[in-house]
Amino acid sequence: MSGSRWADLKLRVLSAAVLAPLALLCIWLGGGAFTGMIAVIAAGLAFEWLGLCRQQTVMPAILVFAALPLAVFVTARVGALPAAALLAVATALGIAVAGGLSRERPLAFGVPYLGIGALALVWLRQPAGVGGVNVMVLLLVVWASDIGAYMAGRAVGGPKLAPSISPGKTWSGSVGGLIAAAATGLAASALLTHGTPSWRPAGFAVVIGVISQIGDLLESQVKRHFGVKDSGRLIPGHGGLLDRLDAVLTAAPAAALLALVLGRGVVLWE
Repeated sequence: MSGSRWADLKLRVLSAAVLAPLALLCIWLGGGAFTGMIAVIAAGLAFEWLGLCRQQTVMPAILVFAALPLAVFVTARVGALPAAALLAVATALGIAVAGGLSRERPLAFGVPYLGIGALALVWLRQPAGVGGVNVMVLLLVVWASDIGAYMAGRAVGGPKLAPSISPGKTWSGSVGGLIAAAATGLAASALLTHGTPSWRPAGFAVVIGVISQIGDLLESQVKRHFGVKDSGRLIPGHGGLLDRLDAVLTAAPAAALLALVLGRGVVLWE
C-alpha cells in the first residue's frame, strides 16, 4: 500500500472535523440559521462558477447569479415554486448575458446546476420535526458514500470507473461507497425506530448514493471542461465548495422528490 495514496487524508479529515459539526448544528437549529448557511453556500458556489467562467468582474453576470442566494430566501419565506421561477428567469438572463448556452458558453448552466440543490435542501428542511432528520441523514448518507468510495478506492484500487472523466475513481470505490451509504441508511433506521430497522431506508440510501456519485462525476466533467483541478481553494484538502458539495447538489433534489412522493410529513429513513 503506497503512502502517497493517503497523502491528503489528514487534511481532508481536519477540514471535515471543523465543517461537518457546523453544518449539522445549523441543520438541527433550522430556521434562520439553516437558511443563512445555505444562502452563504449558494453565494460561494455562484462566486466559484463565475470564476470558472471567468466572469467574476462582469456585473451583468454577477447580478444574474445573485439570484442563487435570493432564491434560497424566497424558498424559506414564500415557497419553492416562486424560487424555482426566479431561477428560471435568472437562467434566461444568463443565456442572454452569455450570448447563448453551449459548451463554449456554459455560464447560464450554473444557475440551475447550483440553485436547484440549494432550494431542495431548504424545502426538505422546512417541515417541523421531520425536516431536520431528513436533511441530516441525507448528508450523512452522502458523506458515507464519499468516505466509503475514498477508502475502498484507495485500499483496493482496480479498474477505473470513468477514466475519461475522472481517472482517480474506481469501480471498487463506487461499490464501497454504496455499501457505506446502505449501512448508514440502515443504521439511521435502527436509531429512529429504536432497534427495529427497515430495509427501505437502506434502499433509499443506495439510490441516493448512486445519484451522489453521478453528481461527483458531473462535477469532474465540469472541471475537465474548464481545465482545472479544483473549483476553488476555500476548503483545505477538498478544494472549493463545489468540490465538496457536488454530490449534495444532485442528491438533495432526489431526496426532495422522494419526500414529495411519500409526503412531507414522512421521515424518509424510518
